[in-house]
Amino acid sequence: MSFGESLCMYSPAMRRKKNIPAGIDPEYFRKQKAALVRRHRQVIYLNDNEISAIEQYCGKFGVHARSALYRQAIMEKILSGLRDNPPTLF
Repeated sequence: MSFGESLCMYSPAMRRKKNIPAGIDPEYFRKQKAALVRRHRQVIYLNDNEISAIEQYCGKFGVHARSALYRQAIMEKILSGLRDNPPTLF
């Protein structure tokens, strides 16, 4: 393969283009991203047994982001409770 042939293989025309759906408004994506920003801080206190259990779990399963673990566990509990007992209007 010559130098000219190798340049032809990596020309800009050969690169992949990003597949952006034509019918979706970019403003929609911007609003969706803005809606996911976490602005509300919550603080929790744990006793020695609770923090020990969490440290063991994180060590055993290789969890590095504890905040994601807490968030997932809390939201699963809340959503399952809402699913089991949906709010009523009357």
